[in-house]
Parts: sequence; structure tokens; C-alpha cells
Amino acid sequence: MTGRSRSDHLRKALHVTTLRVGLIGAGGISRVHADGWRALGAAVTVYSHDGADALAAEYGFAVATDLDTLLATVDLVDIVTPTTSHAPLALAAIRAGKHVICEKPLAGTVDDARAVIDAAREAGVQLFPAHVVRYFPDYAALRGQVTAGRIGEPAVLRFVRGGEAPRTGTWFHDVGRGGGIVRDQMIHDLDQALWMAGDIVRVYAAQSAPAGDPDAPDAVTAHVVLTHANGALSHVQGTWGPPGLPFRTSADIAGSAGTLALDSAPSASRVDIPTAHAGDGYLPPASPTESPYTAQLRDYVAAIAEEREARVTGEDGLRAVIVAEAAMDSLRTGLPVEVDLSSTSDRASAAVPAGVGA
Repeated sequence: MTGRSRSDHLRKALHVTTLRVGLIGAGGISRVHADGWRALGAAVTVYSHDGADALAAEYGFAVATDLDTLLATVDLVDIVTPTTSHAPLALAAIRAGKHVICEKPLAGTVDDARAVIDAAREAGVQLFPAHVVRYFPDYAALRGQVTAGRIGEPAVLRFVRGGEAPRTGTWFHDVGRGGGIVRDQMIHDLDQALWMAGDIVRVYAAQSAPAGDPDAPDAVTAHVVLTHANGALSHVQGTWGPPGLPFRTSADIAGSAGTLALDSAPSASRVDIPTAHAGDGYLPPASPTESPYTAQLRDYVAAIAEEREARVTGEDGLRAVIVAEAAMDSLRTGLPVEVDLSSTSDRASAAVPAGVGA
């Protein structure tokens, strides 16, 4: 089936029958995706090594006992599994001719992310990395102000994100499997820095301590400093704290003609002290408006049907993985790392430690 015929098929599914979605994975993030698909009226089939029956029972979804069965009975695939499985599952779905939505990061390595993008392009299917922060209204409005020139040229950007460390899966803290705090949590704000201020040419990262025992991880804070091609500097801070630490994000942008700021919990002076019991501080609190996760899925489905780009493209996902991988290289070496994102739509150059000859 060609790319156009696949889009025609999905358009008919959207307007004539119920959209059939294959949800791969049943962990913590699966529920906000499940909420979105239920709000959009999709018929969802779940496939997961663990938890599929419970998730399906909770939402009234069907269950597939194996991946091939799932791929044979759906219109598009939504991948919400641990990071290292993203690329293999995406490639399997693409080979089956399915459009793919994939939780961030798009893949565990730059090479894997490129392989997924190349496969989707060759197969004529659409690929959507789920960088959901682009669909949070405050961040979208902030970016709108920046692109409208309200503060002139961005000069210094600061992004802060923190909450309790995830404890529902040890893979989050395993750098080899999940990538640790930089590749899992901070990639949201690495993407925001790219979205707000454009290409990045140098990355430097530092971290307070290793994550420790994955079963009982220590609190960890990481800092990533990004030098943009236009001379702007972005400082990204991420924290995985003790149980009960409230989830909080903020963004501040200073430009040549003014400043912009947002904070999920603004106050003149604030101290966050963990409560005595474990909270639910890994994911952002629910929004009184349409969930950004639902808005994200709505945009992706419409982009397929209308044969247009969504707010997030496969190349955006690749760029974020390149910057995250450079940050991980910087953590290992203690050195800044140079990157070239100028031709990401084709082939971005590999990250090279600053001062190391090519």
C-alpha cells in the first residue's frame, strides 16, 4: 500500500468508521494516552508484556496477544513503552504500513532515531514523536510571543522541571535502558530550547550524582547548558526528588527587548518540602482544559488525514535525541560537546567533544 493510499484509508477510518488504534505498552504514561484516545472515540487494542488486561478492562479496550495480531487489526500505532524498545517497535509498525506515534524520546540513540525516520520516509507513513510539552497552552503561548518578536532576539533562556523520581519502573534510572534523567525527563526542555531559540551548536552537562540503585534511586539534579547557533544560551535543569516532591516547571526567556516567564506554581518565595507520603509527582497535574495529551493525539490524527505536518515532526524528535546524546557524552567526559543540527532533515553530524579534531 502506498503512502497516499494509507492516508486515504485513514481518512475513511476517521470519517466513515471508528479509528482503530494499537496502543503498545501499559505502564504509567499509557493512561494519559488512553484518556486521549477515549476522548477522541477511537477503538483501541492494547498489546503489552505486562498490564494489558488491567488497562483494557479499565478503559473498555480490546487486547492483542501478540504484536503481529495487533498490527494486522489497527490503522495506526501508539508506542508507550520503555525507551530502548521504541525503535524496534516503530520499525515493526512501519514495515506493516502503519503510521506511528511514539513517546519521547523517539529512540534510545541517534542512529536508531535516524533509522526510524528513514524507514518511515521510505514507507510513506507519518511519524510523530510525542513531545507533549509543545501542546501545553502556556508553552505554546510563550513560543508564540517569541516568534512574534515581542522580546526581540532571545538571549538567555532557563527551563526548570522537577518532581519526585519515577518509581514504577527501574528502567527510568538505568542509563543503558532509559537514559536517566537527561534522556527521559529533561528531553522535554531540550526540545523546548530548540523550539524557542533554534539550532544548538554546543552542549555541556553536569549532574549532582548517579541515579544510584534503580529500585530505590537517590535524588538527582542535572544541568545542561546549550549554546545556540544565534548566540543565545539555554540553561536546562531537571530534578528527580524524593517521594512527595510536588511536580513543578518553569521557563524564563530574556531577549533584546524584554522578558517572558511562566511558572506552574508562581509565588514570590517558595520552598517545596516533600510530604510524609508518596505523591503522584512524576507527571504534570491534570489541566482543567483539554488535556495536552489529547490535543497532541488530535493534531497527529488530523495531520495524517490532511496530509500535513503536525506541530512535532520526526526530525524534531531526532534533533532532541541528538542534543540529549550530546549531553550524555558531556556527562561522561566532563567536556562540552559540539553538535551540528543544520541539516537534520537529511543527516545531522555526530556529536564531537569540543576541541577534539575531526
